[in-house]
Amino acid sequence: MKIALIGYGKMGKAIEAIAKENGDEIVLKISSSNQNEFTADNLKQADAAIEFTNPHSAVENIKKCLDANIPVVCGTTGWLKDLPEIKNYIEQKNGTFLFASNFSVGVNLFFALNEYLASLMSSHQEYEVSVEEVHHTQKKDAPSGTAITLAEQLIEKIKTKKSWVNDKTNNESELEIISKRIDDVPGIHTIKYNSPIDYIEIKHSAYNRKGFAGGALLAAKFIAGKKGIFTMKDVLGL
Repeated sequence: MKIALIGYGKMGKAIEAIAKENGDEIVLKISSSNQNEFTADNLKQADAAIEFTNPHSAVENIKKCLDANIPVVCGTTGWLKDLPEIKNYIEQKNGTFLFASNFSVGVNLFFALNEYLASLMSSHQEYEVSVEEVHHTQKKDAPSGTAITLAEQLIEKIKTKKSWVNDKTNNESELEIISKRIDDVPGIHTIKYNSPIDYIEIKHSAYNRKGFAGGALLAAKFIAGKKGIFTMKDVLGL
């Protein structure tokens, strides 16, 4: 498979390493130093593009790929206020798009577990639920996209929670997301249920970026040749 990497930071390099192991070809690598090469002609060499940049660039990067009729997988977080605009753009262009707050197979299974446990806990209001996420100090957004996905799943299932806040709260309708930044932590996400008599938690800990990179490649291979908007649930059959 031929892949265009839009963003050549730590994630881009991790994707490149796994792609080479799999026999895939990176035909384009775009970073801040070679934006002049980010053209439709260069994109059209690829079967799919994988975008990992920053919240300020993601929307325009996605549009460039759609303009070139190249399926695009996006792993950048922090831009989702613009998701309705991107969905409209995809419909106009008859394009192909897959976004995930986290591409790790393990994390997506964790999402499914989170939904199931929240359904079980929804009728037990003596348990107070919260989310904690820990990442490396270079992560640009807080809370993480993964933590927001987990929180939104909880709000959907636990009707006493109406919104999330990225801080401690004494408002019972608000769901706490506590963000911590520690050197060299790829990502830890914990869902905590605390009651006066006991405590339940589920946790996902990433050891490195290989899970994210491998999942992004899996997603790119899944959407190549397809049309529409997809998620990792489609990729994994969840």
